[in-house]
Amino acid sequence: MFKDPVHKKYLEYIGLGAEIAVALSVPILAGYWADSFFDTSPILLLAGIGVGIVMMLGIFSKVIRNMGKMD
Repeated sequence: MFKDPVHKKYLEYIGLGAEIAVALSVPILAGYWADSFFDTSPILLLAGIGVGIVMMLGIFSKVIRNMGKMD
């Protein structure tokens, strides 16, 4: 798409930011919705927060592994 390495780096950072935002927000919103549906507040919201944090840690570990390959 972009041949300029600077633009490619920007696209990688934008993709990483979007991936982190989705990985954190989707489980939290799903937990919030499930709490309102099953009337179990705040248990499922807290579970969604936990799942989101675990997903973010997975993304961070993937980024760290890829940084080691770039060197």
